[in-house]
Amino acid sequence: MRFIEEYRDQETAQALGRAIRGITTRGWTLMEVCGGQTHAIVRFGVDQLLPEAVTLVHGPGCPVCVTPIELIDAAVEIAAREDVVFCSFGDMLRVPGSTTDLLAVKARGGDVRIVYSPLDALKIAKTEPAKQVVFFAVGFETTAPANAMAVYRARREGIANFSVLVAHVLVPPAMEAILSSRDNRVQGFLAAGHVCAVMGYTEYEPLASRYRVPIVVTGFEPVDILHGVYLCIKQLEEGRAEVENQYVRAVRREGNASAQEMVREVFRVDRRMWRGIGEIPRSGLALRDEYAAFDALRRFDVGEAVTVEASECISGLVLRGVRKPNECPAFGGRCTPERPLGAPMVSSEGACAAYYRYRTHAAVSRA
Repeated sequence: MRFIEEYRDQETAQALGRAIRGITTRGWTLMEVCGGQTHAIVRFGVDQLLPEAVTLVHGPGCPVCVTPIELIDAAVEIAAREDVVFCSFGDMLRVPGSTTDLLAVKARGGDVRIVYSPLDALKIAKTEPAKQVVFFAVGFETTAPANAMAVYRARREGIANFSVLVAHVLVPPAMEAILSSRDNRVQGFLAAGHVCAVMGYTEYEPLASRYRVPIVVTGFEPVDILHGVYLCIKQLEEGRAEVENQYVRAVRREGNASAQEMVREVFRVDRRMWRGIGEIPRSGLALRDEYAAFDALRRFDVGEAVTVEASECISGLVLRGVRKPNECPAFGGRCTPERPLGAPMVSSEGACAAYYRYRTHAAVSRA
């Protein structure tokens, strides 16, 4: 525990807060990309240690939140089939589709199981050969190596009743989409440390140079985040725009070569729809042709579906850093974790869920 407590030390956090105030001479808006960082910021009150001139906005760093509604609807349709065991991480079960969610399918008797690894789903496929076992492969670059390994092993071991519903998204293209949008107000980024532990941070260097924004690879504890803010503000105040690594205990510039090789073996880069944002070119992963037999969308021929998004949900604006959760008229009233209008209210990394859990005083209750 001492290694966690070291990065939650109150005196260190307050000292960093004073240091940030000491170097800030004008207003700056920073975006933390990762939903895990968002939860830490809101839970520990990191933003309350910052000067008023520094604004933190929350980015699209919750892969559950940006999974397109079309894939949620496809998951619901597949999971409802009698011959299917549908495996998923737990926070996907409450994400609303057009009309229902995976938890409702489970309540109606569908074989929907929460697993903690794609290899758990692969094990189920081995032990239940009469069933089609589908794993919902959701995540950023962080979870891609494990999902790739599961598909790689299924092919190598001839496990024909296993497939994946791929919903992988990539961080750098999303950051570029934000920077190039007309309503962008982000001047610097706190990049997700776990993504960079896998992929390194060379992909961020062209973004920093092209858009003249500092990008600081940052960890997930309060001291990490405050240190990341300090480094980012320091660059802005000095007129620099570089990629800097605060999370040196876990991240190297080149990342994890073995993990990257496994991802490249199984996946290729493809376009991807982002819920609440729209299509971003080359922002997702899809199975390579050699592994197409393990694509759940091809195996089950789900077809085109007409999707419906809740009209009053502003999650897209939240995910782009344009609005904050408590600025939504439905927040805490018509939208709660028990009755969510959008994914950010139910995901363990969703910004709306963080505000609801840790700052319920900010909720605006409306019938």
